[in-house]
Amino acid sequence: MSFGAENVTVAGRLDDVSLTCRRGMVTAICGPNGAGKSTLLAVIAGLIKPDAGRAVMGGRSLGAVSLAQRAQWLGYLPQTPEVAWDVSVEVLISLGRLPWRGAPAAETQAAIEDAIAAMDLQDLRHRPVSTLSGGERARALMARVLATQPGWILADEPFASLDLSHGAALMQRFRQQARAGKGVVLVLHDLATAMNHADQVLVLAKGRVEAEGPPEMALSRDVIGRVWNCPAHWLGEPGERALSIGAPAPLAVDLRQQF
Repeated sequence: MSFGAENVTVAGRLDDVSLTCRRGMVTAICGPNGAGKSTLLAVIAGLIKPDAGRAVMGGRSLGAVSLAQRAQWLGYLPQTPEVAWDVSVEVLISLGRLPWRGAPAAETQAAIEDAIAAMDLQDLRHRPVSTLSGGERARALMARVLATQPGWILADEPFASLDLSHGAALMQRFRQQARAGKGVVLVLHDLATAMNHADQVLVLAKGRVEAEGPPEMALSRDVIGRVWNCPAHWLGEPGERALSIGAPAPLAVDLRQQF
């Protein structure tokens, strides 16, 4: 089943953007600050209604899919998620099961335990969320998404607060989800992570699509130089690429506007 956006425009943020994601694949949305990445993710999650175009799921407009079905099929992690109540980590994670109210208790508990294990939260399960570090809190919020067991995982900068080991473990989890036939859509600033682990990449700049396709094409040195204004080249073998970045090109300045 495909999922994504068709000719989406959001005033001041996105201009005629289309994106097709597929189950079994990890899709990365990349671009400079202010490119419209988070806005696009929120549109396909059904949280922002575009001024033109539409979010689609399985060939249907997302607006035609019931809210209950969306809650079961879409697991969304925003860039700056909020926790309204100072509950324990385990209770926070259990909230991810709300779309499946009525499911057998054993099935619900198994999903919660799997999410706790996936994010290495066994020793923190009874801690209040307010006592967690930033990285621990990020892992708990990601576990809440995983506990839903959605068909699609949408995550905005999910590695931003994680240390190396937990970030690597989460990326492997995303790959496992894709191999199991689910769809994963990630907003990423780390181009090496996108190059090494994504199946397809969409590059945005100033609200428009600059490149789309396999990572080797969408994140070529020419695209990076044009979009990020940095000379760069890739080092290493496929799957283990590192990005070497030079100094940004100087910006053109009209001196007449300075005086």
